[in-house]
Amino acid sequence: MHKKVAIIMGSGSDAEIMRPATWVFEKMGIEYDFLVVSAHRSPEWMFDYARTLDDRGVAIVIAGAGGAAHLPGMMAALTTVPVIGVPVRSRNSIDGLDSLLSIVQMPNDVPVATVAIDNAHNAAILAAQILAIGDAGISEKLKELKIANKQKVEEQNRIVNKK
Repeated sequence: MHKKVAIIMGSGSDAEIMRPATWVFEKMGIEYDFLVVSAHRSPEWMFDYARTLDDRGVAIVIAGAGGAAHLPGMMAALTTVPVIGVPVRSRNSIDGLDSLLSIVQMPNDVPVATVAIDNAHNAAILAAQILAIGDAGISEKLKELKIANKQKVEEQNRIVNKK
């Protein structure tokens, strides 16, 4: 089974938004690519990359894009690999809402799972959850994350209830 995740973005200016996905994968030991693959500036490269995902061992694509945000949908149209879209609030976007709507409003048979604006972290967690279906090691790391989150809440309750 393929275990690599492709983290792609429409522009190098999106790298800061997409970088948190790499941190999640590094903690969980998940291999990834981190690349600019522009639907508008390099459509041939996007087509070639999409068509070679199997050869590259890619199981899931996380695609971040701002503005018109065509990259996630185009990748979903070109491959059977699950695509998770990250709407990016860019300087030419309408506070990221145009990107969100562009990614989430896909036609039938071309789904793109979509996370909140600028939330590559959650895209990575969702990708890890998908990979965990067939990988006990990733599943265990996700369970540890849930336990750590519960412990954070318990600690916050201790702090807010101090008198």
